[in-house]
Amino acid sequence: MAELESDPAAEFVIYTHLDPTGDPIITLSGELDIAGAGSLEKAVAAITAEGPVRLIFDLSELRFMDSAGIAVLVSATKNVDAVTLRNPTVVVRRVLELTGLSEVLPIEP
Repeated sequence: MAELESDPAAEFVIYTHLDPTGDPIITLSGELDIAGAGSLEKAVAAITAEGPVRLIFDLSELRFMDSAGIAVLVSATKNVDAVTLRNPTVVVRRVLELTGLSEVLPIEP
């Protein structure tokens, strides 16, 4: 039954803070799928309700993202002037490139 135990490495964590210029940063770690998309939507809504001009997603610790995660990133563009994706992992960067999202949202190294 060990295969039914939850995998702590798959846990999805959201951490929010401000960068030195005052732009909000949402740092994501673990695996972003349908199970975590709702939590991320709530975090984005709370931050964008404060009216920031730019929103940064730090993806340096995100190991997986499916279409539910992509939908949240795209949806965030409706509430701010600019969304930036920062430091995506190799796997996540590949998803962004394959879906064409890297052409729509700027990626910082």
